[in-house]
Amino acid sequence: MKKRIVALMAVFTMAVGLLGGCGNKNADTNTTSAQSETETDQEAADKVAALIDAIYVQERTDKTDEQCAAAKEAWDKLTDAQKALVEGENADPDYFGRDTGDASKDDPLNEDGIGENELLVVSFGTSFNDSRAEDIKGIEDALAKAYPDWSVRRAFTAQIIINHVQARDDEVIDNMQQALDRAVANGVKNLVVQPTHLMHGAEYDEMTEAIDGYKDKFESVAIAEPMLGEVGDDATVINDDKKAVAQAITDEACKEAGFDDMKAAADAGTAFVFMGHGTSHTANVTYDQMQTQMDDLGFTNAFIGTVEGEPEDTACEAVIEKVKEAGFKNVILRPLMVVAGDHANNDMAGDDADSWKSQFEASGDFDSVDCQIAGLGRIEAVEDLYVEHTKAAIDSLGASDEAATDDADAEAADDTKDEAAADDTQTEEAADDTAEADAE
Repeated sequence: MKKRIVALMAVFTMAVGLLGGCGNKNADTNTTSAQSETETDQEAADKVAALIDAIYVQERTDKTDEQCAAAKEAWDKLTDAQKALVEGENADPDYFGRDTGDASKDDPLNEDGIGENELLVVSFGTSFNDSRAEDIKGIEDALAKAYPDWSVRRAFTAQIIINHVQARDDEVIDNMQQALDRAVANGVKNLVVQPTHLMHGAEYDEMTEAIDGYKDKFESVAIAEPMLGEVGDDATVINDDKKAVAQAITDEACKEAGFDDMKAAADAGTAFVFMGHGTSHTANVTYDQMQTQMDDLGFTNAFIGTVEGEPEDTACEAVIEKVKEAGFKNVILRPLMVVAGDHANNDMAGDDADSWKSQFEASGDFDSVDCQIAGLGRIEAVEDLYVEHTKAAIDSLGASDEAATDDADAEAADDTKDEAAADDTQTEEAADDTAEADAE
């Protein structure tokens, strides 16, 4: 009996052990399965990140269209959880997932069969749909209305942005080479290029270099002035373009903030900070010139800054000190950029600690810090300025034609004079021969 009891206990112990082993095995299996699933999610996200990084480049290749399509297709197949895991050198969930407005409101302006006169509007570009439609398209529409005899077309200089818009929204925008090749293929004879750039900076220089390579493919080519006109040698140099822009942006800022004018805002203790991009190009003096222009207009509550902090006196820290020293307690930030894109939404108005809004708030020197997210391109007075610059470029083509005609007429006149002189010489020689014959 005792042996039976011992045997039964041994069997029971073995059974418990087996059951425990099965339980642990199931637990291990579940853990492994969960880990495997997580790894699969991350692998899928990493694949998309790699595809995004592949098109986050400034050079277009014969594979770009295929790569853009592949990136979007792979993104659409991800679950929401997988999309949140997308992270690469430049890739993140916002590349495809951020809502920047309705792309259908925009027009890439890349149609063919446009006639002999083309007005090519060249912009850096933006992936923010609303800003592209309101700011860049706003300028393009104003030019199209002003010059109905010219076909308005678009080119972006940032291939990174072109790829982003194409991959996400299936909107195909020409880069500079594509736009110029398209103009040649369309049989364009007269080409006027209107840059939406702020100044004669690096982007403008690259644009003019690209156009120089195509000048012999058109009968006439003219490049219009950027928004702020000629740069000048130092911070004291201002011009009518800078004055017009300074007045336009302050008027618009005051209107949106509910003030009659800049003086009314100043009396209420409110300062406006206009944030530009900044550049290491020698044209960076333009920002100091804009500050000079604001001062000359008597706008004591207008301050010019730059994201890149170039020139140094326009860096965020420097601007905060200027506003503080001037005694203003309320601050309104607004972009000094044609387009209210990534810089305006993130660098200026974002929630990160390094955004301008966050830095102004963190200083503790101001009662309120607000943002106006609107590009210059949607301001009517700025659009009118581009219209004037384009007119000057179009008129220069006529002046060139007249000059060429005048040169031709002058050459013809010279030829006539030469022929007349030759005739006179021949007449004189004949008279001399006759006189000699008579003398004999």
